[in-house]
Amino acid sequence: MTFEVLKPQVDTIISNTNLTFEEKLLEICVLLEKHVDYYNWVGFYFKNGDKDELKLGPYVGEPTDHTIIPFGKGICGQVAISNKNFVVPDVTAQDNYIACSITVKAEIVVPIFVNEENIGQIDIDSNTPDPFSDEDERFLEYVCSKVSSVYL
Repeated sequence: MTFEVLKPQVDTIISNTNLTFEEKLLEICVLLEKHVDYYNWVGFYFKNGDKDELKLGPYVGEPTDHTIIPFGKGICGQVAISNKNFVVPDVTAQDNYIACSITVKAEIVVPIFVNEENIGQIDIDSNTPDPFSDEDERFLEYVCSKVSSVYL
């Protein structure tokens, strides 16, 4: 399924007033993991209060021990500081990588901004080497902008 087909489905989830914020995030995770073959783990991390760490939010995929990630640690922790997308075509080539599963080959993390503040991110792991393109980045930026519009 193409990203252009997925965008209206993301819009529908975001605009559903019968869902809580957490339920919307989970439905987005399910949608992406189901319809993008190389998205094998899809989840959200958010800044944990006033602490310099991220806390795991809704996700789909293998369970992870990484429910709290300090700023600067791993790909997610680096994005919390850099405020920039981070595409990792080969996780074994990264010095500061937190391994969640031996099957993960690549990762993409895109920050979520509310009032120009990085409040969280979407994190996607892939078991396929180097699968992410510019189209993935643009689509995930779209998803993050929609999430930011309903952030509590």
